[in-house]
Amino acid sequence: MVSFSYSFVLFLVHGRDFGLLFFRAVFGVIMMVHGFPKLKNLKETSLNFANMGFRPGAFWGTLAALLESLGGIALTFGFMAIPLAGLFVLEFLTIVIWKISKHMPFAGGWEFDLLLCSAALMLFLFGAGMTSLDHVLFWL
Repeated sequence: MVSFSYSFVLFLVHGRDFGLLFFRAVFGVIMMVHGFPKLKNLKETSLNFANMGFRPGAFWGTLAALLESLGGIALTFGFMAIPLAGLFVLEFLTIVIWKISKHMPFAGGWEFDLLLCSAALMLFLFGAGMTSLDHVLFWL
């Protein structure tokens, strides 16, 4: 009975880390998928950001493109997960507030952004786990 309890605890501890690995990798890939097109066409991205009211559009568009592209890659491997997740929380909180201010509906409007904000918040609070470069390099 003691070995079962110990095995179950080990399963929970390691299961949590593999769950964080999957969660982190999916979030990172989603960020890359959204960031690479922005990075590929920075001129259009800058214009889009300026048209949305984020001025200067070149600064904010480039920042979002780099964060989503390079930050997505880094998060996939669990590198600098907590600071990057904090930046993603700020990004998606801004998007949600902006969409609400434009009276966009929840469904088909800002629900996915809220979900991504929540996912980033989870990574910010829990870190990348033991299956990450952060753990290997910094023991976080």
